[in-house]
Amino acid sequence: MRFSFIHGQETIRRRLIQTVKESRISHAQLFYGPEGSGKLAMAIAYAQYINCSGRTGEDSCGQCPSCLKYEKLIHPDLHFILPVAVTKKVTKNPVTREFLPEWRELLISRGCYVSLNDWYEKINIENKQAIINADDCNEIIRTLNYKAYEAEYKVMIIWMVEKLYHAAAPKILKILEEPPDKTLFILISASHDQIISTILSRTQPVKFFKAGDAAVREVLRSRVSSPEEELNAVVRQVDGNLNLAYGWSSDQQETDLFEKFAQWMRLCYQQKAAGLSEFIEALTVQGRERQKNFLQYALRFIRECLMLPYGDPALSRLSRAENDFARNFAPFIHPANGVLFADELNRAMFHIERNANPSLLFMDLSLTFGKLLKMKPGR
Repeated sequence: MRFSFIHGQETIRRRLIQTVKESRISHAQLFYGPEGSGKLAMAIAYAQYINCSGRTGEDSCGQCPSCLKYEKLIHPDLHFILPVAVTKKVTKNPVTREFLPEWRELLISRGCYVSLNDWYEKINIENKQAIINADDCNEIIRTLNYKAYEAEYKVMIIWMVEKLYHAAAPKILKILEEPPDKTLFILISASHDQIISTILSRTQPVKFFKAGDAAVREVLRSRVSSPEEELNAVVRQVDGNLNLAYGWSSDQQETDLFEKFAQWMRLCYQQKAAGLSEFIEALTVQGRERQKNFLQYALRFIRECLMLPYGDPALSRLSRAENDFARNFAPFIHPANGVLFADELNRAMFHIERNANPSLLFMDLSLTFGKLLKMKPGR
C-alpha cells in the first residue's frame, strides 16, 4: 500500500512523512476515526514508507524487495493483531496467526478499506463476540522480543484495539511504553472512547476524519467509467462512513438493510403482532454483529429523516429508493421524538453487545417505536 493509493487525509499523510524525514517516529501511535476514513490503509502505507529502501520524498518506491512484500502483506517484520473468536475453522483457543490468510485476502480484495463487519463476515463469526485475547498479547511480547528479520523497523498493527480484552491489557502495557529499539506500534480504532485508559495514555493520537465527497468521487473515477451525471448519482449513494466505495458488495448490503428497515417501520406503526413476531424471528437468527449493523443503519436513517426538511438535498447520501421512502416517512420523525428514537437504538445496541435476548429486545423496541411514531410534533 502506497500513500498515492489513499485518497483524502492529505494533512495526516504529510505529517507522517515529515516524522520519517526528521527521524522522530513515535513508537506507539493511535489512528482513530470513522470507518472508511482510511486508517488501516494509512498505517500500512506509513509502515511501508518507513521500511522502503528506495523511497522518494513523498512515497515509497513500490519496487524494492521490502515494498513488494508489503504489497502482498507478507513482510516478515509486519505483524497484525486482530479481534478473533472461535469459528468452524478454529474450534478452540483462537489467535490471530490462524486467521492471517483470510485477513490478507480481505485486505487485498478491498484495498485495505475494511470494516469490522466485513471481517466478521469473512471469518464467519456467526453469533460470537470477537476480542483481542491474552494469547495474542503474549504473542505481541514474544514477537517483538526477536530482532527485526530484514527491515529497519518492526511494525505491530493492532486493529480495532477497543476489542482488547480488559484482563489481557496489562500484559502489553510495559512493552507498549518501552518497546525494543526500532519498534513501531500502530493501534487502529473506530471508537477510541472505548479503549482502555491505560492503553490510550501510552499512545500518540492521530485523528482521521470522515472522507468527503471529493475523495469518494476520486475513488469512483478510478474504478468506474461513467458520465458525470451518473457519477454524481453514485457518489450520493456512497456513505463515507462505510468502505469509501472500495467494497461494491456494500451496495447490495445497503439495499437489504433499507428494505428491512422500511418493513420494520411499517410493522411498528401498524402494531401487527403476527407480522412483528415473524419479522423479529427472522432477525434474531442472524448474529449479533448483523443485528447491530441493522440498528446502526436505522440510527443513520432516522438522522437523515430529521435533516431532510432543513438540509441541502445535494448533501443527502440516500439512494433514490431510500429518498422516496424518507420523504413519506420524515413527517413521523421530528424533534419531539427524534432524540427518543436515537436513545432507544443506542440502548438496544448496548444491550446486544451484552448478550441480551434479541427476541425480547426487538419486540420491546418495536412496541416503543409504534408509540413514538404516533407522537405529535408539539409534544
